[in-house]
Order: sequence, then structure tokens, then C-alpha cells
Amino acid sequence: MSALPVPSTRATPATAAIADLGAGRGPAWLDAFLSRMLPEITSWRRYLHAHPEISNAEFATTAYLRRQLGRHGVDSQVLPGGTGLVCDIGAPQQRTVALRADIDGLPLPELTGLAFASTKPGISHSCGHDIHQTVVLAALLALKEAPTLPGRVRGIFQPAEETQPGGAFGVVASGALDGVERIFALHCDPRLPVGEVGLRIGPITSTIDVIEVQVSGSGGHTARPHLTSDLVYALGVLIAELPGLLSRRLDPRSAAILVWGAVQAGEAANAIPRSGVLRGTLRMMDRSSWDAAQRLVGELVGQLLAPLQTEYRLSYLRGVPPVVNDARSIDLFTTAVTSAIGPLGVVGTHQSTGAEDFAVYLDHVPGALARLGVWDGVRAQVDLHSSHFEADERAIAVGVRTLVHAALAALDAPA
Repeated sequence: MSALPVPSTRATPATAAIADLGAGRGPAWLDAFLSRMLPEITSWRRYLHAHPEISNAEFATTAYLRRQLGRHGVDSQVLPGGTGLVCDIGAPQQRTVALRADIDGLPLPELTGLAFASTKPGISHSCGHDIHQTVVLAALLALKEAPTLPGRVRGIFQPAEETQPGGAFGVVASGALDGVERIFALHCDPRLPVGEVGLRIGPITSTIDVIEVQVSGSGGHTARPHLTSDLVYALGVLIAELPGLLSRRLDPRSAAILVWGAVQAGEAANAIPRSGVLRGTLRMMDRSSWDAAQRLVGELVGQLLAPLQTEYRLSYLRGVPPVVNDARSIDLFTTAVTSAIGPLGVVGTHQSTGAEDFAVYLDHVPGALARLGVWDGVRAQVDLHSSHFEADERAIAVGVRTLVHAALAALDAPA
């Protein structure tokens, strides 16, 4: 595959929110489906946006998705945990490709002022998962209307992407990938304008592991630190030294970065506390460093605290590896975006330091994650996981067309 063009910085003129970017590019049955259904599809998105649910509690979301599928004659199965579901379009004896959407919201208030803003205090779809599930739902129903379908398409509506280690593990354990030969997903990207889809061969996300160190000692008076273990100083040693040591012990090409997010210890200025806790995340850009990191962190924490006469308990929660896009799947995505939107819709993208449990699926089958432009080109760009994040709804049609063409291209390709 030739090098992908860089993302543009062009402004995308604001138009009617439900405009179908790509209309007229076909196939005719897809154009007809979107012409008829786009207002309803947009209403799905607005309902889901207004009713977010946090990870592993997506019961109403699951019921809503199942109801919409059922209204259009598609049977679905709820996943074993009671949230999320799987459904198939096409004959069971045929080869199968999968489309995945994540369905959980974040424990974050929404401050957008949208007419359909979250009705759940402290919870919002500030990562765009309402767009993801709407796009996959609509793509499946569009494929159901294809005059002929050269295979079967499985929709996976996954819960708990925002948790550690991620809901994808449970989906795979349920057998949802049985018979699947390739899998595709889209993720909203507020840095790309609507009408562009970011593609990258190889790693496109990072890992994320969560580290917690609980440190304890005898406590004492700050006037006599030599008679006790200075616990706050011990925490400070970890805070200052562990990130640097990791950067010297792991391959620098992995871009490993440990960032502390929380530290708690003590109350009084003149008392050395008996316990404290330190929490942070470690992210890396490659699989080999990720595989070595847990052992190395344990080794270094022990070495740093050994001279300080403290006891400790290390909790290391291993997350997910990087999403590594298969080259053939990116070829198929490129064909899909070109067919759906035109060649200007295909742009390159960078490897993110964010993590995505779509990586778990790619440990079992080849596939690719692409970035769906959702910036309207007018408002200031606001990042994901912000209370002010907004997605331009014109991206929905772009996403539907892209995933429909990706599924068709994959099923038409040699096995």
C-alpha cells in the first residue's frame, strides 16, 4: 500500500446536521437506505447520547439497540454479562466479517448545552461511543437491504471499553469471534474534519497499565525522621525516580511513559504518616516492551524502597496491548473510504498514546481500527474525554458508508 496522505486542515463548512456526505456514490440500495433512514438514524444517536450508561451497566442501552434491531427483523443475543449484544446479517454458512462498536459512556458530566445532552448526572458520551454504536447499527441494517450479500456480517456491540482491562476480553470469551475472519471498527477523532477517515498500518494506539503502590511504615514525628521510616519521602522517591528508570530500562522506541495521577498520605504537617498510596498509568507504544514492563516495575519498586525501611504492596493491573492494524485490512479500508466518500477522504493518522481494547480482537483475527473525522471545521477542536466534546452528526453517514463498503470489500476479497 502506498503512503497515506496527511490529514487536511481545511475547514468543513457547517451544513444540516443530517446531511449525507457521500450521497450518490452508491451502491443504489445504500443511497436509498440512507435517503430514507438518515433522520431516524440521527434520532437513534440523539437518544443514545441523552441516555449514557457507565461500563458494565449498559442495560437500557442494550435493550434499546436490541429493540431497534428487532423492529427491522434482526435477531440478536445479549452477551453473558447482561450488557452488549451480538447479531448476524446474512446466511450462517457463509464466511463472516465483523463490525464492532463500543457502547459505554464515561463518568464525566456533559457541558455542551446540546438539546439532546446527557440526562444522566455525571455521565456522558464524551468519547463518541453514541456515534460508534449508531454507525454500526445503521450499517448492519443497510447491509440487510443489499440485494445480494457475499457473506455474513456480524455486529458486535461491546460493553465496558472504558474500564480496565476492557470488555473485549469477555466478548471474545463468549465466542463472539467464532467463525469471524476479519474485523473492523471506527473511532471518533475530533482532530479530523468530517469527510476524512484516518488510516494507519501497524500500531495506531498505545498500551495502558494501571499501577498502585501502597507504602507503609511505623510513622513518627517530623522532628526525628531518623527514628522511623519517612513514608512521604519514600513516595517522593517513587514519584521522581521510577518514570526515569523505566525510560532507561525499556527500549526508547517504545516511548514508555509513566504518569502519576494520584498520591495520598498524611494529614498533619509535623507527623510522618504510617501509610500512603500512589497511583498512575504506564503507556507504551509496542508489544515487546509491554510484555516486559510488569516484571521490571516490580523489580524497580523493590530496589527503590529497599534503603528506606518501608513495606509496600504493588498492584499492577495489566490493560491491553496496542491496536496493530493489519496491512490487508487497511487496504480494504482504503478501498472502502474511496468508494464511500472519494479519494480525498483517505488520510494518514498518527499512533495515539491512548489505549483501545479493540486490540484484544486483533490478537485473534486480523482487522483494523480507523479514525472517523467528527470536527465540523468551525468550532474550536475539543478533545475526547472532555465535558465539552461534540461530534458533527454528518459523520454518521460517512461512518455508515465506510463500514458498509469495508464489509463488502472484505467479503469480496479472497479468503
